[in-house]
Amino acid sequence: MGRFFVVVLLVFFVMGCHDTDSTKNNTMPSINWDARKTTVLADSTFVTGATYLSVYSQIYSLTEHRTHNLTATISMRNISPNDTVYIDKADLFDTHGDLVHSYIAFPVYLKPLETLEIVIKETDKSGGTGGNFIFNWHVPKNSHEPLFEAVMISTMGQQGLSFSTEGKRIE
Repeated sequence: MGRFFVVVLLVFFVMGCHDTDSTKNNTMPSINWDARKTTVLADSTFVTGATYLSVYSQIYSLTEHRTHNLTATISMRNISPNDTVYIDKADLFDTHGDLVHSYIAFPVYLKPLETLEIVIKETDKSGGTGGNFIFNWHVPKNSHEPLFEAVMISTMGQQGLSFSTEGKRIE
Protein backbone atom coordinates (compact mmCIF):
# COMPACT_ATOMS: atom_id res chain seq x y z
CA MET A 1 0.00 0.00 0.00
CA GLY A 2 2.86 2.39 0.83
CA ARG A 3 4.52 1.80 -2.55
CA PHE A 4 1.26 2.50 -4.36
CA PHE A 5 0.97 5.81 -2.51
CA VAL A 6 4.56 6.75 -3.44
CA VAL A 7 3.95 5.87 -7.10
CA VAL A 8 0.78 7.98 -7.17
CA LEU A 9 2.64 10.94 -5.61
CA LEU A 10 5.47 10.53 -8.13
CA VAL A 11 2.99 10.53 -11.03
CA PHE A 12 1.34 13.71 -9.72
CA PHE A 13 4.75 15.32 -9.27
CA VAL A 14 5.81 14.50 -12.85
CA MET A 15 2.48 15.73 -14.24
CA GLY A 16 2.82 18.93 -12.20
CA CYS A 17 6.23 19.59 -13.74
CA HIS A 18 4.90 19.18 -17.29
CA ASP A 19 4.72 22.48 -19.19
CA THR A 20 1.05 23.16 -19.76
CA ASP A 21 1.41 26.71 -21.05
CA SER A 22 -1.38 26.84 -23.59
CA THR A 23 -0.21 30.14 -25.03
CA LYS A 24 2.59 28.40 -26.91
CA ASN A 25 0.19 26.40 -29.06
CA ASN A 26 -2.81 28.71 -28.92
CA THR A 27 -1.45 32.00 -30.19
CA MET A 28 -3.79 33.74 -32.55
CA PRO A 29 -2.17 34.97 -35.76
CA SER A 30 -2.22 38.67 -36.54
CA ILE A 31 -4.83 39.89 -38.98
CA ASN A 32 -3.63 39.96 -42.56
CA TRP A 33 -5.29 43.25 -43.50
CA ASP A 34 -4.04 43.04 -47.12
CA ALA A 35 -5.93 39.77 -47.65
CA ARG A 36 -9.15 41.55 -46.52
CA LYS A 37 -8.70 44.56 -48.79
CA THR A 38 -11.84 45.45 -50.71
CA THR A 39 -13.75 48.37 -52.18
CA VAL A 40 -16.97 49.83 -50.85
CA LEU A 41 -19.61 51.14 -53.18
CA ALA A 42 -20.61 54.56 -51.89
CA ASP A 43 -24.17 54.48 -53.19
CA SER A 44 -27.70 54.54 -51.86
CA THR A 45 -27.73 50.79 -51.18
CA PHE A 46 -25.37 51.23 -48.21
CA VAL A 47 -25.71 52.80 -44.78
CA THR A 48 -22.57 54.46 -43.41
CA GLY A 49 -21.84 54.94 -39.73
CA ALA A 50 -19.19 55.54 -37.10
CA THR A 51 -18.81 53.90 -33.69
CA TYR A 52 -16.92 55.03 -30.59
CA LEU A 53 -15.36 52.43 -28.27
CA SER A 54 -13.57 53.13 -24.99
CA VAL A 55 -10.44 51.05 -24.42
CA TYR A 56 -8.24 51.07 -21.33
CA SER A 57 -4.50 50.32 -21.53
CA GLN A 58 -4.18 51.17 -17.84
CA ILE A 59 -6.44 51.67 -14.84
CA TYR A 60 -5.80 53.48 -11.58
CA SER A 61 -5.24 51.56 -8.36
CA LEU A 62 -5.24 53.04 -4.86
CA THR A 63 -4.40 56.58 -6.09
CA GLU A 64 -4.01 58.52 -9.31
CA HIS A 65 -0.27 57.84 -9.04
CA ARG A 66 -0.46 54.06 -9.32
CA THR A 67 -1.71 52.22 -12.41
CA HIS A 68 -2.07 48.64 -13.59
CA ASN A 69 -1.45 47.74 -17.22
CA LEU A 70 -4.13 45.82 -19.12
CA THR A 71 -4.28 43.60 -22.17
CA ALA A 72 -7.13 44.71 -24.43
CA THR A 73 -8.93 42.61 -27.02
CA ILE A 74 -10.96 44.72 -29.43
CA SER A 75 -13.63 42.74 -31.29
CA MET A 76 -15.17 43.91 -34.53
CA ARG A 77 -18.22 41.69 -35.00
CA ASN A 78 -20.47 41.26 -37.99
CA ILE A 79 -23.73 40.19 -36.35
CA SER A 80 -25.56 39.74 -39.66
CA PRO A 81 -26.09 36.11 -40.72
CA ASN A 82 -26.44 37.20 -44.38
CA ASP A 83 -24.58 40.42 -45.23
CA THR A 84 -20.96 41.49 -45.39
CA VAL A 85 -19.77 44.45 -43.29
CA TYR A 86 -17.11 46.87 -44.51
CA ILE A 87 -14.81 48.78 -42.18
CA ASP A 88 -12.55 51.55 -43.45
CA LYS A 89 -11.29 53.08 -40.20
CA ALA A 90 -10.08 51.65 -36.89
CA ASP A 91 -8.13 54.42 -35.17
CA LEU A 92 -6.85 54.34 -31.59
CA PHE A 93 -6.57 57.65 -29.71
CA ASP A 94 -4.95 58.14 -26.31
CA THR A 95 -6.32 59.76 -23.16
CA HIS A 96 -5.50 63.22 -24.54
CA GLY A 97 -7.24 62.61 -27.88
CA ASP A 98 -4.04 62.20 -29.88
CA LEU A 99 -3.95 59.55 -32.61
CA VAL A 100 -1.84 56.60 -31.45
CA HIS A 101 -2.34 54.07 -34.25
CA SER A 102 -4.42 53.56 -37.40
CA TYR A 103 -5.07 49.84 -37.80
CA ILE A 104 -6.80 50.00 -41.19
CA ALA A 105 -5.37 51.87 -44.18
CA PHE A 106 -8.08 50.80 -46.67
CA PRO A 107 -11.55 49.24 -46.58
CA VAL A 108 -11.69 45.66 -45.29
CA TYR A 109 -14.58 43.21 -45.09
CA LEU A 110 -16.10 40.96 -42.45
CA LYS A 111 -18.07 37.99 -43.72
CA PRO A 112 -21.47 37.22 -42.16
CA LEU A 113 -21.07 36.34 -38.45
CA GLU A 114 -17.29 36.84 -38.62
CA THR A 115 -15.25 38.52 -35.87
CA LEU A 116 -11.90 40.26 -36.28
CA GLU A 117 -9.84 41.04 -33.22
CA ILE A 118 -7.14 43.56 -32.46
CA VAL A 119 -5.07 42.69 -29.39
CA ILE A 120 -3.19 45.43 -27.57
CA LYS A 121 -0.42 43.97 -25.42
CA GLU A 122 -0.30 44.57 -21.69
CA THR A 123 3.05 46.32 -22.10
CA ASP A 124 1.60 48.82 -24.62
CA LYS A 125 0.54 51.76 -22.44
CA SER A 126 0.11 54.21 -25.33
CA GLY A 127 -3.69 54.45 -24.99
CA GLY A 128 -3.42 55.33 -21.32
CA THR A 129 -6.32 55.34 -18.88
CA GLY A 130 -8.76 56.83 -21.36
CA GLY A 131 -8.03 55.31 -24.77
CA ASN A 132 -10.60 55.60 -27.54
CA PHE A 133 -11.27 53.79 -30.82
CA ILE A 134 -13.22 55.27 -33.71
CA PHE A 135 -14.51 52.89 -36.38
CA ASN A 136 -16.10 53.85 -39.71
CA TRP A 137 -18.24 51.17 -41.33
CA HIS A 138 -20.66 50.46 -44.18
CA VAL A 139 -23.49 47.92 -44.32
CA PRO A 140 -26.19 47.19 -46.88
CA LYS A 141 -29.49 48.94 -46.15
CA ASN A 142 -31.77 46.98 -43.82
CA SER A 143 -28.80 45.01 -42.46
CA HIS A 144 -27.48 44.85 -38.90
CA GLU A 145 -24.88 47.37 -37.80
CA PRO A 146 -21.57 45.85 -36.67
CA LEU A 147 -20.90 45.37 -32.96
CA PHE A 148 -17.68 46.68 -31.42
CA GLU A 149 -16.56 45.43 -28.00
CA ALA A 150 -13.41 45.53 -25.91
CA VAL A 151 -12.38 43.16 -23.14
CA MET A 152 -9.59 44.31 -20.85
CA ILE A 153 -7.80 41.90 -18.53
CA SER A 154 -4.88 41.81 -16.13
CA THR A 155 -3.52 39.22 -13.74
CA MET A 156 -0.98 39.71 -10.97
CA GLY A 157 -0.09 36.74 -8.80
CA GLN A 158 -3.38 35.18 -7.82
CA GLN A 159 -5.37 38.37 -8.44
CA GLY A 160 -7.10 39.06 -11.70
CA LEU A 161 -9.46 41.61 -13.08
CA SER A 162 -11.40 41.94 -16.27
CA PHE A 163 -14.13 44.11 -17.67
CA SER A 164 -15.63 44.97 -21.02
CA THR A 165 -16.96 47.95 -22.94
CA GLU A 166 -19.36 48.17 -25.85
CA GLY A 167 -19.25 50.61 -28.74
CA LYS A 168 -21.68 53.47 -29.17
CA ARG A 169 -22.79 54.74 -32.56
CA ILE A 170 -21.79 58.38 -33.02
CA GLU A 171 -22.80 58.91 -36.67
